[in-house]
Amino acid sequence: MRSGLIIFTILLFSNNILGQGSFGPPSNPTYGNVQSDIPQEYYQDANGTSGEDLKEAVYQIIRNHVVFPYTSSSTDTWDILEQSDQDPANNDNILLIYTGRSQDKGYRDGCNCYSNYENGTHNNSWNREHVWPKSHGFPDQDDIAYTDVHNLKPCDRSVNSSRGTKDFDNGGSQHAEATECFNDSDSWEPGDSVKGDIARIVFYMVVRYDPGYDHNNNAFDLELVDYTTPNNTDPILGKLSSLLQWHTDDPVDDYEINRNSVIYSYQENRNPFIDHPNLVNFIWGDNYGEEWNESLSITNLDSEDDFKIYPNPTNGEIFFNSILNNSKIEIYSEIGKRVYDIENFNTNKIELLLSSGIYIMKIRKNNKILYKKIIIN
Repeated sequence: MRSGLIIFTILLFSNNILGQGSFGPPSNPTYGNVQSDIPQEYYQDANGTSGEDLKEAVYQIIRNHVVFPYTSSSTDTWDILEQSDQDPANNDNILLIYTGRSQDKGYRDGCNCYSNYENGTHNNSWNREHVWPKSHGFPDQDDIAYTDVHNLKPCDRSVNSSRGTKDFDNGGSQHAEATECFNDSDSWEPGDSVKGDIARIVFYMVVRYDPGYDHNNNAFDLELVDYTTPNNTDPILGKLSSLLQWHTDDPVDDYEINRNSVIYSYQENRNPFIDHPNLVNFIWGDNYGEEWNESLSITNLDSEDDFKIYPNPTNGEIFFNSILNNSKIEIYSEIGKRVYDIENFNTNKIELLLSSGIYIMKIRKNNKILYKKIIIN
């Protein structure tokens, strides 16, 4: 059992992460205001690996997390979610997945306090959505995966019921309450602002529970498939191609980075696809079979401390503090896709016509390679 001092320290750390108003919600995202607190050498054992070896290395890094009870009089998953999914504009509230509604933390399922809230009903209280459905591999509350907070999101009770155990895919009819969402008989499409969040949670679950073990120590292996799985309770979920596209279309923002840090402060494991989004390409995408290294991701690797770029964040116009003679510049998206390149570069200015988000600038200069993280507003 964790001591009261440790729990107090964790709570204090979590509160320090969450600065009211310092970053935006998924519906109005900000980038670069929240810094990842990845421990030094956390992903070291994954460096230089590829394919299934890379997946196994990441699994070994994030397995064996600290397990908290689903519901308890001590610190439980309710308490952690109230920190991880707190509304940055109102720290008394929590943001609900799918509806995006900001709701008082106390207005939750089982509180028997619904009449305390304006037009309050049981169906509008919030509860805990298992993004990877618990029936697909870990149906018992005593199973470790059941209480993994990386896989839990606060959700409107009736909307959670509507999503049920449906796979993730595009299409269907607009949901009456979660109006940014669409659904049909076998799939659920979340709103654009959280599609990437959902995808990265699912990717985490596939790696974290490969294998997983239930409360009777029986092994199970979560796997993604490229089809929907109606009326299926096997440890599979779809649809891989849609999730990969959502990961690209909705990049990691400050809200997601903060959530990852809060959960890490409790569980002591991280979602690697938030820390290093390009891992997705090396495990499921075009870079499969190639060696992965943290230097390919969004760390700021300055091999020359006197080389500067500004402003950063930028609207696309970037200046260098020296002329880059005969240099080559490449720009990569967060997931490792090259979106711009130019050779024989001989100026101190570049203009990028790219959409808002986080990018990596790779500069080949004087037989050296520099990596710079840039943020485009």
